[in-house]
Amino acid sequence: MKKILPLLIPFSLLFVLFLHGKNQPDQGVATAVYQEGDLQPTDTQRKVERLVYGILSNYHYRKIPVNDSLSSKIYDAYLKDLDPNKVYFLASDIKDLEKYRFTIDEQLNLGDLTSAFQIYNIYQKRSKERYAYIMSILDKPFEFESDEVYQPNRDKATWATSAAELNDFWRKDIKRQMLDWKIGGKADTTAVRELKDRYKRSEKYMARTRSEDVFQVFMNAYTESIDPHTSYMIPKTAQEFNKDMAQSFEGIGATLRLEGDYVTIQDLVPGGPAFRSKQINPKDRIVGVAQGDEGAFVDVIGWFTDDAVKLIRGPKGTVVRLKILPASGVTGSPTNEVRIVREKIKLEEQTAKKEVLNFQQGDKKVKLGLITIPMFYRDFDGARKREADFKSTTADVRKFLGEFKQEGVDGLIIDLRNNGGGSLIEAVDLTGLFITKGPVVQRKQADGRITQEVDRDAEQVYDGPMAVMINRFSASASEIFAAAIQDYKRGIIVGEQSYGKGTVQSVVDLDNYMANEKEPVGQLKITLEKFYRINGSSTQHKGVSPDFALPSAFSAEEFGESSQPSALPWDMIPATAYLTTQHVASAQLSKLQASFTTRLKTKPDLIKLREDFDRWKKIKDANSISLNLIKRKKELDDQKKKPDESQAVIDALAGSADAETDVTKKEKAAGDKHAKDAYLKETQQIVADWIRSSVAKK
Repeated sequence: MKKILPLLIPFSLLFVLFLHGKNQPDQGVATAVYQEGDLQPTDTQRKVERLVYGILSNYHYRKIPVNDSLSSKIYDAYLKDLDPNKVYFLASDIKDLEKYRFTIDEQLNLGDLTSAFQIYNIYQKRSKERYAYIMSILDKPFEFESDEVYQPNRDKATWATSAAELNDFWRKDIKRQMLDWKIGGKADTTAVRELKDRYKRSEKYMARTRSEDVFQVFMNAYTESIDPHTSYMIPKTAQEFNKDMAQSFEGIGATLRLEGDYVTIQDLVPGGPAFRSKQINPKDRIVGVAQGDEGAFVDVIGWFTDDAVKLIRGPKGTVVRLKILPASGVTGSPTNEVRIVREKIKLEEQTAKKEVLNFQQGDKKVKLGLITIPMFYRDFDGARKREADFKSTTADVRKFLGEFKQEGVDGLIIDLRNNGGGSLIEAVDLTGLFITKGPVVQRKQADGRITQEVDRDAEQVYDGPMAVMINRFSASASEIFAAAIQDYKRGIIVGEQSYGKGTVQSVVDLDNYMANEKEPVGQLKITLEKFYRINGSSTQHKGVSPDFALPSAFSAEEFGESSQPSALPWDMIPATAYLTTQHVASAQLSKLQASFTTRLKTKPDLIKLREDFDRWKKIKDANSISLNLIKRKKELDDQKKKPDESQAVIDALAGSADAETDVTKKEKAAGDKHAKDAYLKETQQIVADWIRSSVAKK
């Protein structure tokens, strides 16, 4: 998720810290024994490790003791980063490596990287053994008549006790891939050739790994054991992070990273082609890339991210097709093909948009204003120069509200789905359009000091009924705005529990503190503050819970801040003084919720979404794929039995919340571009009910 507000660590403090670390003698650093072909750390990497240790120990929001407990967490995180499915290391390796579990904490301040590189070199050795075994079995025929099963999810698996046990897993994995390709019509010889190419490519990537790559993986196991948003970036990663915006926004508008064997969507650029497709979400995995409308798909499982990016990027106006495995899908689940036209992302595509929706409420039409905000943007340079018309979220929404007033809208919907955040100032100023004045969010620093961000403008631009739509990927600034609207009882919140990111990061350029090094050393992103609602509750972990919770495919245990083991905890501070608006009366809210609960049980599109999500979850939880040809065909046929429903759940998993029923088909035929958006339709219904009950009350 995006940073909300960059904060700078005082130069003087870091300078003193750096000098303290740099002048420290290299005493106590173990002299590891490396064999021929082993990767080894450099002197610069040892110095960077000490510098990062010093910064995190002194200035991170979370003051975690550097002791055996942290050492154990780093050890486990590093093993998981290297071998998440437990399919390379043997139990005997793990037993031998246990000697490092409680020594990493002592090594950090000494610049000792023995643990990191010794563990990696064993991992590299085991990987080479796996590739050799895979090539040996691909030269033999496979049978698909036996009743074997493959279990893709190995979260609860134990380490294999022998090479034979690992061989059995890999044989089934290769057989599963061969079987699915066979059912899909691919010839056995073609499947064998493509699988050989895939694993030869993976082995080649392994050979290309350099010490800096190992160093980054290990350092991030360290930083992410403190909190998931703190990270170290080696120079080439930092360079990618700092790319000029115009260059970064050429293509499909997505940030990618390698997770396991999959090139995974890390973030979407608001307004970009991938974002607008409504078929791609963070954590989705790209398994194939094809050029143009007719090009054949290239399998990118096991590819390095930069190599996959070369296929995905291309000239503006050209077509790329992506084969997507949704975030909630397991290995072997149906993929979704997404067609995208590459383009240079325009600034205006990232800005707020408005439209008027006419909703039929019985025999009356209710006119609702819809404002979609993909991110909280602000022209900081224009604001600094005090330009009267500098671009900002608040300025655009203020203009829309004036236009809505002229058009006579009865109510307002603000759509923050998939809005990952942006400017904190804009979250505060935007809130100010809907309240008179008062605090919007509280901030707590590492030293315990608490400050407030306050709306001081008494003007209330819009005072009518309003709903804010959020989903699991609404984060940071989105959560601040939604929480304030909810706490002031100014409007209702509809959708899913939000992401739960209540922390702020700053990027430190380590090159500034290692001037004597000949090569760049990278950057450190560090968490320095935490956000709290005006009622005292942290937005961390819990995010914002909607007043009207719609069916969701994304559980808190798997997606969002609470899915991160090292996420900072939820807590509370004293509430600040604020006056609620009473726009949302408790009795009225209860009545609206009662009607909503009834619709959840009776409305076709909502029922269908819930059933599809339940069916999808059962497939995932089953953790079993048959390797028998007849049974596997049946499994796939069952998943595709109802094409419309299968596509509906794939769409919904991708964030579009589309469930097509007979009613929505008619609406779509009538030109309603939101016909399939069940979440927006239900939000309109809730706001219309609210307006009707308010009129009846008068």
